[in-house]
Amino acid sequence: MELTVDDRKVYIATGNREIDAALPSVVFIHGAGQDHTIWVLPSRYFVRHGRNVLGVNLPGHGRSAGPPLASIEALADWVIKVFDAAGIEKAAVVGHSMGSLIALETAVRHPDRVRAIGLVGTSVPMPVSAELLQSAKNDEHAAVEMLTLWGHSRAAQLGGNATPGMWMMGGGQRLLERAAPGAIYADLKACNDYVNGLESAKRLSCHALLILGGRDSMTPTSSAMAVAKAIPDAETVILERAGHALLSERPDPVLDLLIRIV
Repeated sequence: MELTVDDRKVYIATGNREIDAALPSVVFIHGAGQDHTIWVLPSRYFVRHGRNVLGVNLPGHGRSAGPPLASIEALADWVIKVFDAAGIEKAAVVGHSMGSLIALETAVRHPDRVRAIGLVGTSVPMPVSAELLQSAKNDEHAAVEMLTLWGHSRAAQLGGNATPGMWMMGGGQRLLERAAPGAIYADLKACNDYVNGLESAKRLSCHALLILGGRDSMTPTSSAMAVAKAIPDAETVILERAGHALLSERPDPVLDLLIRIV
């Protein structure tokens, strides 16, 4: 589905179904430099179980017009504009990595529009190393390589894709290689600059489910527990053998958990 937000084209994956305002809805938000395709499995499931699915492509990502937005706060307000453009009054909002920060901030800034949030591979704050930021700013392939390497557990780097013949590391790298120039840097800087997240978390009024990877080196569980403690109504599940790329490393367990809130 194509929508218009702030006079720019926005592409939303809906599972090939029309949006029905009478049905409950779920909005999926991707991570830095990615697009809606990371949500294929949960999108297919929920659209076939009576939910509107909106897999957003953030500004400047996928087929959505740019430029990328510069802050998590601006992206949170943009998500609500997508609600309005799609005719959705209220939804569960699920985000991975950077998308989890957007989901959190959306729920805090617009509590009447969000009924629950899922934070997949999250930590608040979400600092980014100076080396990675500089490589991304220069649009160097090294940034893609670092994100791919650090984003997967050791086991995922050796194999383990649930689909025989598919290469998890190669797929993750190719997805980031498709990002428009400047998009990865804009996203990483927005994550690094989001310094008030814990204060926002304390004001969250809806239920939150945190899905974490026990072997995540990008948003380690030790950091994620700070936001879990700050949120008044939070449930935390750690998938012990997973890294940061939870949707590719442990797709079925992640879906099973999301069913509980969506």
